[in-house]
Amino acid sequence: MLLAATRIHNGKKWLPDGSVVEVGEDGVIVAIHDSSLKEQATFYEGILAPGFVNVHCHLELSHTKGLIPQHTGLIPFLQQVTQHRNDFTEEQKKAARHTAYQQLIANGIVAVGDIANSYDTADLRQNCQLHIHTFVESIGFTNTHADKRMEYATQLHDVFAAQATGDKIIRQSIVPHAPYSVSEALFKLIDAHNKKAIISIHNQESEAENEYYQHKQGAVNDLLAALDVDAGFFMPSGTTSLQTYLNWLSPTHPVIFVHNTFSTEEDIVFAMNKIPNPYWCLCPNANIYIENKLPDIAALQRHNATICIGTDSLASNNQLSVLAELHTLKQHYPSLDWETLLQWATYNGACALNMQHQIGSIEVGKKPGIVCIKGDVVRVV
Repeated sequence: MLLAATRIHNGKKWLPDGSVVEVGEDGVIVAIHDSSLKEQATFYEGILAPGFVNVHCHLELSHTKGLIPQHTGLIPFLQQVTQHRNDFTEEQKKAARHTAYQQLIANGIVAVGDIANSYDTADLRQNCQLHIHTFVESIGFTNTHADKRMEYATQLHDVFAAQATGDKIIRQSIVPHAPYSVSEALFKLIDAHNKKAIISIHNQESEAENEYYQHKQGAVNDLLAALDVDAGFFMPSGTTSLQTYLNWLSPTHPVIFVHNTFSTEEDIVFAMNKIPNPYWCLCPNANIYIENKLPDIAALQRHNATICIGTDSLASNNQLSVLAELHTLKQHYPSLDWETLLQWATYNGACALNMQHQIGSIEVGKKPGIVCIKGDVVRVV
C-alpha cells in the first residue's frame, strides 16, 4: 500500500514534500519513497503521522466522567474522586472503561501508559488492540505501614506480569502515585523493586504540594486529615517536592514526570542534572479542568526537555484524545509549531514508554500505525 498526503510527519520531522510511504499488509513500514511514486499512491488531504502515544491515562476511572466539576483545584478534586469512585456497580465500571478503551483507538492512539490501583484493567490488556505499559501505583503516606502498601502493589504487579501479551507490547512497573501520598520509606521500597523500571509520578500538579514539602503548610494537610492519615512523622525539607523525592530514587530509573503544572525552572534543571533523560508528560486539558493553569512550557523548552503527551482520566477530561491536547497547547502557546507538537505526541511518547523500536515513527521495519489529521479530526488509515 502506497500512501501520500498534503504533508507527512515521520514522528521526528516533516518528510520532504511529495514523499510516499509504503506499508505492508501487516502494517509494517516497507519503504519511504520520493515523489516519483506519488501518482500511484492513495492521497490523503491533511497530515499523515504515526499513531499517537498517550503516556498518561487512568482507564480505571472512566466511569467518573462528568462527576466532578471543573476548576475545583487538585485537593478538592482528589477528595471527591476518593469519595465517589466506588459509587458505581462493577458492570458500570466495566462498560465505561471498555468504551474509553475503544475511544483511544478511534482517536488514533496506539499505545497508552495506564495507571492502575486495582485489577480492573486486566481485561483491557488482554484485548491486544493497544500497546500498554501499566503503572501500578503504590500509595501510602506512612512510614510504619510502607511494607504492607508495597506488598499489595507487588501482588497487583505480579498478576499483570503473568498475563499473556500476544503481539502487543504489554508491560508493567510499580510507581509512586505522588509526593504527597507516598512516604520516604515507600519511595525507597518502590525504588528497590526494580532499579531499572520506568517510574511515572504525578509531579507538582498543585501549588499545595510544594508548600507542604517546604513548610508542611497548606491544603495537603486537609487532604491527609480527610483520609485519616497521621503525618506527624513528616518533616518538611525546605525545598520543593521534586527536589526532595528525587533523592530517594536511583538515577538508573527512566522517569516520567506527569503534569508539572507548578514545576519551576530550578526544578527542571535539578531533575535534568539528577536523571540522564527525564520525560515531561503534559496533560493540558486535565490541568485546565482541575487547576485552570498550564505548565511553564517555555522553561521546559529552554532546557531541551523531552516532552510527551497524556490525557489523564475522564474524571478530569471530556475526551481521551491526544490531538485535542495538542490543539489546547497550540491555542495557549501559539508559537509552538506542529512539527514539534507531533514529535511530542508520537516519537517522544514511544521513547518514554520504551516502545520506540516498534512504534512512534514512520521508519522501515516499524509498525507505528498511521493516522490522518485534518484540522481537529483524526482518523486511522
